[in-house]
Amino acid sequence: MVENRTFALGYRIAALIVAVTGFLTMMGVFGSGWNFSVLAFYTLQSNVFVIVLFIMLVVRTIINLHDVSKVSADNGSGNNEAGDDLRAGGVGYFARFKMVCSINIMLTIRTTNGLREGKTGDVGYFARIEMVCSINIMLTFLVYWVLLAPRVFMMVDDFPIWTYANLAVHGFTPLLCLLDYILFTKPGHLKYRDVYYVCIFPLIYLIGTSIAGLMGYVYFISADDGLPIRFPYFFYDFDRIGMLAFAYIAGLVVFLVVVGHAFYFIDRAKKMRHKEELSTSGD
Repeated sequence: MVENRTFALGYRIAALIVAVTGFLTMMGVFGSGWNFSVLAFYTLQSNVFVIVLFIMLVVRTIINLHDVSKVSADNGSGNNEAGDDLRAGGVGYFARFKMVCSINIMLTIRTTNGLREGKTGDVGYFARIEMVCSINIMLTFLVYWVLLAPRVFMMVDDFPIWTYANLAVHGFTPLLCLLDYILFTKPGHLKYRDVYYVCIFPLIYLIGTSIAGLMGYVYFISADDGLPIRFPYFFYDFDRIGMLAFAYIAGLVVFLVVVGHAFYFIDRAKKMRHKEELSTSGD
């Protein structure tokens, strides 16, 4: 696990820039104007959660990194006051000299600890939230590149699949979020119930969009037959694939639960290995 907060801050700022620019470009901000209809899709909503997560991580990293400058400033002022007493001279010169030496030793310890607490240390903030966000955004990555992109290649010859916006929301941002979790998260924070929290947002999205579709909302018009499409993704388009949609939904839920368990048990294994290493070093 990386504990360099300066590196973590740089990484998270860069990841936030990629996530925000990809999201805004997909929204059409740098083109013809805002296109709020794309917010109806899981891809953009999951990207919003990751953007909020990266903002939280950047702010928290800055706060903890700032500790070092605060400690150093406090230490410097204390040392100056002690030096003024020593330069005053008079009775108790050697007593003051002894006091200054003691203060300098204490300040050295405090400064070292401050540097440790400021520039290095735990950077795995909000580990449980980040685990859920990582799996939810990786669902975007996998569904797009495994299920959707191959269909797009076959159906639309000139689809802008390799544009920055498309790659950012479907590729760069998911991978940056997952890599942040792998690099910076300290093991031992996950709870078993987090495995099932992973399913909350995808299921809410699926239920909400299904209700909207059944009530007549149209996401887009089919390029094949010109008919309205009432569901955002083909694998639960009840109009076109019928009951097979339930098989796809069940498969996605199983996938989320399995991946959630994998994250949880890997986290536990790392925690146990870390404890063993500490006990070994202590002996």
